[in-house]
Amino acid sequence: MMHSDEVRVATEVARGMIADQFPRWAGLPVREVVAEGTVNAIHRIGDGLAARFPLRAGDPDEVRGRLEAEAAAARELARHSPVPTPEPVAIGEPGRGHPLPWAVQTWLPGTAAADDDPSGSEAFALDLAAFIGALRGVGTGGRTFAGTGRGGDLRGQDPWMRTCFRESAGLLDVAALERMWAGFRLLPRAGADVMSHGDLIPGNVLVAGGRLAGVLDGGGFGPADPALDLVAAWHLLDDGPREAFRAALGCGDVEWERGRAWAFAQSMGLVWYYARSCPGLSRTGRRTLRRLSRTA
Repeated sequence: MMHSDEVRVATEVARGMIADQFPRWAGLPVREVVAEGTVNAIHRIGDGLAARFPLRAGDPDEVRGRLEAEAAAARELARHSPVPTPEPVAIGEPGRGHPLPWAVQTWLPGTAAADDDPSGSEAFALDLAAFIGALRGVGTGGRTFAGTGRGGDLRGQDPWMRTCFRESAGLLDVAALERMWAGFRLLPRAGADVMSHGDLIPGNVLVAGGRLAGVLDGGGFGPADPALDLVAAWHLLDDGPREAFRAALGCGDVEWERGRAWAFAQSMGLVWYYARSCPGLSRTGRRTLRRLSRTA
């Protein structure tokens, strides 16, 4: 299990809920997707759709509100993205075997970067920079970052980082990592909020032939620190392609360092939280921390 409060979703349950609530899809095959997702259990419906069942227990009304907000964000992202992104189709109700609302969206073909590593491809790095640049060009419409997680004030991450350092004892060189964070947390803002994907980790990026083929999990699309999406530089790229990525986006020194800081904060959590439940994500965190340490 990914989480202590996880709600399991068997394929039989998913198939029954889909047939009950959306009879037009009742005749399509339903099969579970084995992936490193941490928020939803995913089941394909035929070849063109995916049902996403929230993994963590919660108040149904709050979950519905979150799903509706994510659908609106995903629609906005799909309108502006230069590469395919999933588009929302429907929101389902709680039903037999699953106590929460759930969502249906379009299915994108492709291989996740977690399974087909594009880190050495400069062409992929330039595709990724073009994607981030296109999002930045959308304009926030006066919106600003309104969350409490990654994307606002770096110092707001201090409580989470203390938890990560405590839980990482025996897994990582915590003393050295604490020193890195002591510098990261003081970095000033480098610009106003821009529209950002918010979670450019390997499992959310599709590749084909060493090029960017699509981007998943667009429900977090919104205004944030312009450095937030730069986490992709360390999650997804080796040294040479990373420099090409930076040059394409024209990142200044402070913005670039803040990107390192956000990648650091995310990776610290990946290592210990998923050490047993999802070793692939934990390894992603370790790899990113190694890359960050080399570029200190």
